[in-house]
Amino acid sequence: MRTVYTKIEQIVGNVVTVAASDVSYRELAQITSAPGTAQQRSSLAQVIRLEAGRVFLQVFAGARGISTDAEVRFLGKPMEVSFSDALLGRVFTGSGVPRDNGPVLTQNMVPIAGPSVNPSERIIPRRMVRTGIPMIDVFNTLVESQKLPIFSVAGEPYNQLLSRIALQAEVDVIVLGGMGLKYDDYLFFKETLEQKGALARSVMFVHTAADPVVECLMVPDMALAVAEQFALQKKRVLVLLTDMTNYADALKEIAITMEQIPSNRGYPGDLYSQLAARYEKAVDFQSAGSITILAVTTMPGDDVTHPVPDNTGYITEGQYYLRNGRIEPFGSLSRLKQFVNGKTREDHRTIMNVMIQLYSSCKEAREKRSMGFKTSAWDQKLLDYGDQFEREMMDLTVNVPLEQALDKGWQILASCFEPAEAGVPSRLAEKFWPKK
Repeated sequence: MRTVYTKIEQIVGNVVTVAASDVSYRELAQITSAPGTAQQRSSLAQVIRLEAGRVFLQVFAGARGISTDAEVRFLGKPMEVSFSDALLGRVFTGSGVPRDNGPVLTQNMVPIAGPSVNPSERIIPRRMVRTGIPMIDVFNTLVESQKLPIFSVAGEPYNQLLSRIALQAEVDVIVLGGMGLKYDDYLFFKETLEQKGALARSVMFVHTAADPVVECLMVPDMALAVAEQFALQKKRVLVLLTDMTNYADALKEIAITMEQIPSNRGYPGDLYSQLAARYEKAVDFQSAGSITILAVTTMPGDDVTHPVPDNTGYITEGQYYLRNGRIEPFGSLSRLKQFVNGKTREDHRTIMNVMIQLYSSCKEAREKRSMGFKTSAWDQKLLDYGDQFEREMMDLTVNVPLEQALDKGWQILASCFEPAEAGVPSRLAEKFWPKK
C-alpha cells in the first residue's frame, strides 16, 4: 500500500504542492477533496516537479474546490493511453478521454512521453510523402520520418492546409494533435475528415482553449505515443500538430505558476529540450513503419526570432513558410528532399531549380516596375511568368499529383519562354518541352 497524504502545503492556480517521498517525475496522483462527505470530489493530477521533498502536481481539471486537507494518493505509474485499431476514427481530449461520446478504451495501455528511438534502429529517409500540393511535392518534398514546422501567423489558413494534407497524404494513419484550438477549428477538422472519408484512418487528440492547460501539454505526447505504436505495426504514420506556440505558452504558464526563473520572453529555460523531445520522435524504423511530423508554429508579430520558432529551427529539418495564403518558395526548405526528388522523375530537380530561379527574377522585375523604371521585353516575360506561376502552382487550391505538377511546370515555362531563355538543359528540353 502506498502512503496517502492528507495535507496540501500550497495551492497556486492549478498547481498543488505536497510533501511526499518515493514519487517519480510525471507520475499520476488522485486528489480526493472532502473525503467521506457528500461533496467528495476526485481529480487526476500529474507530477510536474520534484524539489527537496516537495512534489508539485498539475491538476487536470483545475484546482477549484480542492482544499488543503484533501487526500493525495500517488498511483505509481505515468500517464498512459490505450492503443488498438479501435482508436481509428475516434476523437479524444488531451488526457485521453473520449470527446466523441464513444466508449472509453482501457485495453493495451501504453505510457506516453517515453524516450525517442535508438539511433541504431533508424534508417536514412528514402521515400517521399505525396500530398497533392505542388509547392510541397515539387519544390520542398516532404520525406518520411521528417520533422518540419509550418511557420505562419494568426489568420493564415494553416489549419485548412493541415486538413488538406490529412485528406491527401499517401500514408496509412493520420494522428492529429490540436492544442488551444477554437471550438469551430476543432469542428472544422472533425467534419472535414468525416465528410471526406478520412476519419476512418485518423485519430484525433484535441485540446480546446477552454480545456485545462495541462491537457495542452499532453496532446503531443498522446499523439506521438499512439503514432509510435502504429509505426511498430509497419504503418506509415503522419502526425499533424497545431499549434506548437500554444504548447510553448502552456509550458510558460506552468513555469510562471511554479515561480521558475524565466528565460527569453518569459519562456522556461528548457524550452529547447521540451520541443526537441517531441520532434525527435520522428523516425523511419529499420524493420517497421515510420513517423513523419508536420507541426504548425505561429509566430507572434511574424517574428521568426521569437523563442518558439527560433528554437524550432535548430531542431527540425527545414520549414514551410505560409504567408498570404500560399507556401512561399523563398525561406521554405526541406533539407531531406535530395534523398527522394532524384528518384521521382528525371526532370524533377530541373523543374524545381529553373522555376524558382525565374520566379526570383520575376520578383526583381516587379520591384523595378513598382519603382517606376521602364520594363524590357524580358521583364514582361518574367512578369507574365510570375503571375501564371502563382496562379497555377502556388495557389493552395491547386490539387494535382506530382507528375501532373511537373507537366504543368513545363507548360508554364513554354508559354512564357523559349528553352534557351529558361536555361533548361537541351537533353530534357527535347524530351519534355511541349511541342507547339
